[in-house]
Amino acid sequence: PRLPCDEQTFVLTGERNMTKRSLSWLIALLASFALIAAACGSDSDDDTSTDDTSTEDTSTEDTDADADTGDDADSDDADTAAGGEGSIWVLLPDTATSDRWEKDDRRFFAEGFEAAGLSEGADFSIVNAEGDSAVQISQAEQAIGDGASVIVLTSNDSGSGATIIDLAREAGVAVVEYDRFNTEGSGGDVYVSFDNVRVGATMADALEPAIDALDADTPQVVMLNGGEEDNNAFLFRDGYNAVVETRVAAGDWGLVEDQFVPGWDNAEALAIFDQILVGAGNEVDAVFAANDGIAGSVIASLENAGLDPTTIPVSGQDATQAGIQNVLLGKQTMSVYKPIKGEAAAAVQAALALRAGEDVTALTGDFTIIGINADGTPADSPTGEGVVPYIALVPIAVTADNVADTVVADGFRTLEELCTPEVSAVATELCG
Repeated sequence: PRLPCDEQTFVLTGERNMTKRSLSWLIALLASFALIAAACGSDSDDDTSTDDTSTEDTSTEDTDADADTGDDADSDDADTAAGGEGSIWVLLPDTATSDRWEKDDRRFFAEGFEAAGLSEGADFSIVNAEGDSAVQISQAEQAIGDGASVIVLTSNDSGSGATIIDLAREAGVAVVEYDRFNTEGSGGDVYVSFDNVRVGATMADALEPAIDALDADTPQVVMLNGGEEDNNAFLFRDGYNAVVETRVAAGDWGLVEDQFVPGWDNAEALAIFDQILVGAGNEVDAVFAANDGIAGSVIASLENAGLDPTTIPVSGQDATQAGIQNVLLGKQTMSVYKPIKGEAAAAVQAALALRAGEDVTALTGDFTIIGINADGTPADSPTGEGVVPYIALVPIAVTADNVADTVVADGFRTLEELCTPEVSAVATELCG
């Protein structure tokens, strides 16, 4: 096989110090050198890509030599533009549980990678499994086959997520667990999300005074949690249940129901809450709903039962268009705004660091780096046996009073999309 040019030079230098040979041997040798020189002057990317010996001999120690000879100059430029090699694949879960995945996360990921000099289709890809775990596993396999060096994963469920992480590990592909942590495996290389216990506590911070202001001796509350297949649902619940449990134990509140909604499915949430209302004889005074989709189902159920949702405190999360509109209409007390642009930016930062072989625990930004155990519980430190580094961002409570200063000011929601005729009639100061 053809030797790299630097090794050919070594051979030539060595031959100059050898003892005299026969004239025919020297002529043959000189002819070989002529052929080698011609090959070095006309190297192509195709030749290099199929040359196993060359790949083995030109390790990272020879980077400067490669640059000097001009070998694979285009490839080197592409690899060092954002550091490292291989493509980055973002696997999004669906469009049904929240419109954020396609409406927000996709565009923020694309903007982040493009700002780092990567191009979509060549250096990064963003796909959506539309709620199908088997499809998402297939997408992960496609990413690995494509030569991905990093997968950013928001799984449909923890089991399939763990399978994807295992597939990636076997192929030497790093994994950023994004927004949802997978508890049925050993965990990825880093987890990027908001402080999810704090998300639930933020709901309680807003709802507790609203519940205490009700004209009821012992307000009856419901906790309608997310899907049990999503570890975040438990963390959100931990956050608001800390307040609910304390107030119920003190006899201040009564707990009507504490239920999870399979798959975060809004239709399931509607059916479940319909049953709760029937079982409670419509005696429900407040609802801790785990996200805006579930909150919307609660509001619809209350209206179907002839109840006025503006008199019943309801929480939410994700600051979706419909959620913020319900907040402005007074049908939903609050929503938790998790600046998705910041979350996606942190995930982009983590993915680029892993692609470049850098330590994610050394990253800095508008977040703290804590740790999460493989079972999804908080860890004492970002590192350690069975601990995944956790880049945790801070959530923000959005009420009708601060919509303009939060989601609108950030450009996360626009007045054009929020101010429908129905909303404008109520939110006159905001909508004009």
